[in-house]
Amino acid sequence: MDRPAPAPPQRSGNRTAVVPAARLQGWLHRFTASHSPVVEDFDDGGLILRAADGATALLRAPWPTDGRPGRGATELERLASLASQERGLGLLLVRRGGYALAATSGSTILGSKSGNRFVETKATAEHAARIFNEHRIEYIVPGGDRALVGQVLAHPALKAVSGRTRLAFLDVQEPKAAALAKAAADACSVRIIVTDPSA
Repeated sequence: MDRPAPAPPQRSGNRTAVVPAARLQGWLHRFTASHSPVVEDFDDGGLILRAADGATALLRAPWPTDGRPGRGATELERLASLASQERGLGLLLVRRGGYALAATSGSTILGSKSGNRFVETKATAEHAARIFNEHRIEYIVPGGDRALVGQVLAHPALKAVSGRTRLAFLDVQEPKAAALAKAAADACSVRIIVTDPSA
C-alpha cells in the first residue's frame, strides 16, 4: 500500500464511500454483517475484502506510506492508523467561477484563501503559492475542474510544490471557503469502492 493507485472505472453495481479513519471499524462491522463471512486480500494497491456472497470492497489509504506505516494488529487497523496520521496537504479547488485554497495538517486548516470571481490562472497560482509556502506541504489535493487545476499547477509561481504527489481528485462543484472543511476531511479519509454481488 505504498502509493494510492488511481481509482478503477466505476461499473454498474459499484459505489464509493469516503470513510474517516475513526469510523472505519464501524463500517467494517456493517459490511461484514451484511455479507459475512469476509476474507482480506490485496489488490490494486489497496486492501480488498471478499465476501462469500460475491460482494467486494476495495479500501485505499488517502496517501502513500512514505516510510510511515500505520500500526495495528490487523491490516484494517494499520490502514486506519495510516489515515489518522497528520500529513501536510495543499488543497487546490478550482472551477471557472471561483477557487478555494488551503494548507492543512491532516483535516485541520492552517491557512486558506478563496474567491468567487472568474478564475485567472496567474492570480490563483500566486495566492496558492503564498498559502502553501507558509506551511509544510507534502501532497497536493486537487479538485473541481481538472483542466483548470492543471493550468494553475503549471504556473511558475507553484514550481516549488507542483512536483508533489497528487492525491485523489475531489469532486467539488462550488469551490468556496465553506467547501474547504469537507474537502480537507475527504482528503484524509479512506476511499472504499464496494461492488455488489452479481445478480
